[in-house]
Parts: sequence; C-alpha cells; structure tokens
Amino acid sequence: MRYLRLWLIALGCVCTGFVWGQNNSYEVLSVAFYNVENLFDTQNDPKTRDDDRTPEGRDRWTEDLYRKKVANIAKVLSQIGQDTTNEAPAVIGLSEVENRAVIEALVQDPALKPYNYGIIHVDSPDERGIDVALIYQKKRFLPIAFKNHALRLYRKNGTRDYTRDHLLVLGLLEQEPIYFIVNHWPSRSGGQKRSEPGRIKAAALTKKLADSIFSLNPKAKLINMGDFNDDPIDKSVAKVLEATDNKRLALRKKQLFNPMTAFYKQGVGTACYRGTWNVLDQVHVSAGLLRKKKSGWRFWKAGIYNKAFMINQDGRYKGYPYRSFAGGRFLGGYSDHFPVYAYLVRKMN
Repeated sequence: MRYLRLWLIALGCVCTGFVWGQNNSYEVLSVAFYNVENLFDTQNDPKTRDDDRTPEGRDRWTEDLYRKKVANIAKVLSQIGQDTTNEAPAVIGLSEVENRAVIEALVQDPALKPYNYGIIHVDSPDERGIDVALIYQKKRFLPIAFKNHALRLYRKNGTRDYTRDHLLVLGLLEQEPIYFIVNHWPSRSGGQKRSEPGRIKAAALTKKLADSIFSLNPKAKLINMGDFNDDPIDKSVAKVLEATDNKRLALRKKQLFNPMTAFYKQGVGTACYRGTWNVLDQVHVSAGLLRKKKSGWRFWKAGIYNKAFMINQDGRYKGYPYRSFAGGRFLGGYSDHFPVYAYLVRKMN
C-alpha cells in the first residue's frame, strides 16, 4: 500500500452525529486528548519512582482508590463531544498513564467498554514511569503503523534526564489516512524559564516528525496533540513548532494550525496555577485538514471540555479543575487538567 510505504520512509471519530449546513449535511467525529493526572496502578515497579502510589506508600494508593480514579477518567472520556456526535471520541490521546494495564482497565470500564477501544502504547523511559498512549474505536480507526521517538535530554553534569517519548501513529480513519502525534513535553518544574530548554527540544522533535511527513506528502492530514506544558504563544509552540493561529498562513506555508490560541487570548485555560490559567493542553491540525474539499475529513472546530462536575465548586481552589489527588489524600475528582478536543467533519454522500 502506498501509504504504508511512505510511513516506513518517514519512520527511519466517524461518530453518529450530523452537522447541517446550507444545502449540505456533514458527518462529524471528535478527537480528544486528556492528561489524566497520574493514572497509576497499585503495584510497585522497582524500575521507576512510583513508590508513593502503592498501598504502603505516602499516598496510601489502594485498589479501591485506583478503581475510583479509573471510573472517573472513563466517565469524562465517554462524554467528550457527546453533545454533537452522540458518542465518545473516535480517537483519544492520553498522558500520565503508568502502563498498558491501567489503559486496559480504563477501556474496560463500563463507561467506555461499549465503544470497543483498541490501545497503542509503548513504555517510555520516564523516571516516574508515566507514558503517552492512543486509544481508538476499532470500528472507526484502523492503525497501520506506529513508533515511539525518544526525547533525549541531558543535565548540566552530562547525565541523561529521562522523560516521555513522542508517539507517532498512522492509520485509516474510516478508510482515510491520518497521522497522530501524542506529546507530553517536559514540565515547568523549577520555573517556566529555567525548564524551557527541555520543551524547546521537545518542540524541535515534534517539528522534525511533522516535517518528515509533509516532505513526503504536503497534503498529509495530521493531528498533533498533547500536554505541551507551554502556552500557544510561548517560544516552543509558536516559534520552534511554528503552530500558528492564522489559517491562511498555515495553508500557505504548510504549518500547523493552532485553534487553542483563541482560548488563551480569552483567558480560558486547561490548567490553573496560583490563579493564572494556562492552555497547556492543545490540539494542532495540519493544512491538509483545513482545505475545503468535496470529500474527506477536515477540521471544524476545537474546544476545552470543562463541564461543571469537573470543576471545584468551593474553597481555596474554586473554579480550578477538580483533581483526583492533592495534599496527600484522594479528593474524589478527575484531573488537574481539562481535556481538549477537535471536531472533524466531512460531507455525507
């Protein structure tokens, strides 16, 4: 297959919703990304720093709490896009998952099991043992190939700073080729500016992956998503990755279009720190998804999924994401991030 050949060189949702327009009707699907805030099992992995998330660890992470966490995350994922598509997202990127076992528990939860999600996951060398992954409705998306790409960072003393890999996936979304890159760039630990070089390198790796695809097919359809730990206007995203909020520029220069910039300018965010909202979680789309064609999937719009049940309703952190764990105890919430999503549409035959 031609697409498989191109993929090998580069490596060296339909949901049941409809959108009605003038003289046309469209099928619509959702694609989502969610940082699920430390989805760990209860087992102690001697190779990673997961000791706190065990029954005997500091967090007293029991099987009961783990199951509640899984159910909460599954609840959120199952509802993203439902208002428009009438079902869960066709494809979902995840970050802060410990291993394949926790993802299997997630997709087998009663809220997600009816959608029969498949899993693409590769263990990263991250010191805490957290990874990125992609889950997909098997009836909507057929994976062709995937590969993890290591982000190599080094400390001043020359030792390796192990972090999350980037995950690149090629598949057929209702028989149409589309690429996904799932990211979780280095955190802001130590301060935004001090930690920025790591995200600059992460952005360069993402840019390299995207450019390798566009060099083979300038019209390739690509969705780049993740927790970038930077805002849309920061150097890593705006300058190095060159993700722009200008559609015409994205089309002309074949750059990624960043619909999340609009939320940042409005003061609407996906994570809040000391009263300041950031749009750390983003979805970017390629120029191939912006072109108005007679057939095929194209980008419609993006959003931040922040329903009332996912928000703290009172106390010091009123209005913040209702997280699952803080202050050494389980709060019963979901995550310290809100998920993001994008709708793709195509004309119906």
